[in-house]
Amino acid sequence: MTTEAELDARVQALLDEHDPAAIEPREFLGAQYDAGLAWVHLPVGFGGLGLPRTAQQRVDAQLAAAGAPMGGTVKNYIGMGMAAPTIISFGTDEQKRKFLRPLFTGEQIYCQLFSEPGAGSDLAAAATRAVRHGDDWIVNGQKVWTSQAQHAQMAILVARTNPDVPKHGGLTYFLCDMTQPGVEVRPLRQITGEAEFNEVFLTDVRVPDANRLGPEGGGWRVATTTLNNERVAIGSRAGTPRESGHIGKVAKAWRSDPALRNPAMHDELMRLWVDAEVLRLTGERLRQQAASGQPGPEGAGMKIAFARIAQAISGFEIELHGEQGLGYDDWTMRRPETVDLIGREPGYRYLRARGNSIEGGTSEILRNTVSERVLGLPGEHRVDKAVAWKDLPR
Repeated sequence: MTTEAELDARVQALLDEHDPAAIEPREFLGAQYDAGLAWVHLPVGFGGLGLPRTAQQRVDAQLAAAGAPMGGTVKNYIGMGMAAPTIISFGTDEQKRKFLRPLFTGEQIYCQLFSEPGAGSDLAAAATRAVRHGDDWIVNGQKVWTSQAQHAQMAILVARTNPDVPKHGGLTYFLCDMTQPGVEVRPLRQITGEAEFNEVFLTDVRVPDANRLGPEGGGWRVATTTLNNERVAIGSRAGTPRESGHIGKVAKAWRSDPALRNPAMHDELMRLWVDAEVLRLTGERLRQQAASGQPGPEGAGMKIAFARIAQAISGFEIELHGEQGLGYDDWTMRRPETVDLIGREPGYRYLRARGNSIEGGTSEILRNTVSERVLGLPGEHRVDKAVAWKDLPR
């Protein structure tokens, strides 16, 4: 077993041989992966050292202090936060060997092909079809609300492979090459004027069976792992300091401009500040739980709270700034490099926060998850559980 001192020495050796200030981030991340310091709990050869998952926090803290880049790069938050944990949990050794290193270095950016026009909140109703053809699957369908599709080389994809069984049992999970013929990405303009999201059309797209993650028909279980990680990722970020995010913008404005201070709003600001701090600390706890290999349904509660608090703070900020808060600097359609939930001015933040209760699972559906899987309450009545997908009304 590697001791803490030996692990520290390995980190220092990486930094000595590959100065993060002097080389390209991708080169450093490749060296980090090869040294077994990407995901230390994985076996040697897969970016790990076979150590407890908790040792990763020690490694990450030392690398961050040295100014090392984060794994996956800033554009690849879907790859690192959703695809990687799923590949680690369900991938074969060959799949881990093929996909994890380029994901970690940022050579392959990932997007998520889950939601569809007729299956947003009800992912299990997905209609995108995958039909077996020799060693490949031929995929046809449409996906929507796809972040980062314009940058992605790879996608995590849920498709229907068996329409003759109930909807949850006929799904299969794939890793799909986004650069091949038949993949069309179109921007979706939002109320903010930006186009963070996309709709993606898949026409006779070939996916090798070697890129199937988990068993045929077992896609729902695999996708649940992805979704549990996604909800924690949306609701929190690793190592976020106190007053980070949206509440920090409001608190800074309150302190710096006496003209904005309204005694009648003081108590509401304090309540929102406490809610944001509780959310931040809860997010740290859930991230540690996910890092230990236990991303559970509690992430749904985190996501619900995040959306509620973000919308409350954005509304408070508009009221705080009065008519100045309604200003909006630019309605020109933009294609941002990454999703920025708190960027630009108060008017942007107010409009962008409206989507927080939809993306990553609607708050209504996530309340069912909390009710049934966390609190153990009776499940909502579902009349379609034993009905073949092809017989469902659409």
